[in-house]
Amino acid sequence: MTAVISVRRATLADIPAMHRIRLAVRENVLSRPDLLTQDAYPVELTRDGRGWVSEEDGEIAGFSVARRNGNIWALFVDPPREGRGHGRALHDAMIAWMRAEGIRRAWLSTDPATRADAFYRAQGWIAGEILDDGELAFELPLD
Repeated sequence: MTAVISVRRATLADIPAMHRIRLAVRENVLSRPDLLTQDAYPVELTRDGRGWVSEEDGEIAGFSVARRNGNIWALFVDPPREGRGHGRALHDAMIAWMRAEGIRRAWLSTDPATRADAFYRAQGWIAGEILDDGELAFELPLD
């Protein structure tokens, strides 16, 4: 059975579910989870950018956040719901918003040789250099 996925703009009320998902991931795990608290999300969702959540069976299954400067701050799917299309749906919502905002280049970094690395390559992102923190830089021209 194919999952029915819906994507909507994230609200401040979604932050607890978003943070739970961020802490539950098996790859790109935070080395210092105590440094990312729920207090960081409101600025990302309102001032610095916009966020989206994907839902399945009435529950939040994933989230993404894009910043107005072109940076992808987050794209994470709850581990039990991986592989069902949430990541792609969230990615597409972010990219559509960034284009509508006139952002010409998106960029992010992620751990190399992970599913995220493969996911972004499959979406057309261009891999760049390994950064000082060991993450792989990616960019995506939007024009």
